[in-house]
Amino acid sequence: MNKRILGIGLIAVLVGLFVVNIIQNQASQKKMEEQVAEQLESGLDVGIGSEGLGLGEGDKAPDFTLTTLDGREVSLSDFEGQKVILNFWATWCPPCKAEMPHMQEYYGQYHEKANVEMLAVNLTTIDNGKEAIEKFAGEYGLTFPIPLDEDGVQGTVYQAQTIPTSYMIDTDGIIRHKILGPMNKEMMIQLVENMD
Repeated sequence: MNKRILGIGLIAVLVGLFVVNIIQNQASQKKMEEQVAEQLESGLDVGIGSEGLGLGEGDKAPDFTLTTLDGREVSLSDFEGQKVILNFWATWCPPCKAEMPHMQEYYGQYHEKANVEMLAVNLTTIDNGKEAIEKFAGEYGLTFPIPLDEDGVQGTVYQAQTIPTSYMIDTDGIIRHKILGPMNKEMMIQLVENMD
């Protein structure tokens, strides 16, 4: 009898957790839809993909212009005709820290050879300030461009809710792969080789 009551109680708890999870996911989706709606009203191209909200494989990567850590303006469209690894990250993120040495090693070896550019967009609105980003870049010896998303717009447009989030963009500006979580050098080699 006690086992039966315990079993029913356990099932009730699991069902409750499932319902709470669904409600939280719906609230998160609604918030994202509201942000996209606001950006559409302001005239921003938010990149509504073929599968609804968000960007996915086969979608055109929305252009942007941001200022890099070293003060240069950079646009995604500057790299038309090149493959692009577009990465979203922050200095406090452990998976980002694990990924950066692989990104730098890949960039150093394949930037010219594979006709690939790497743009590591720092989610500045959720990071610890420019000094922390400069220190991080120095410690990891990063030589690729680090655009700063100082208004938080591109992180929203590219739906970088999990960081790191990376997009593999082909020479025509089309997204070929979206990767949630850290990549290693071998993954980058394989993903870039599979793009035009």
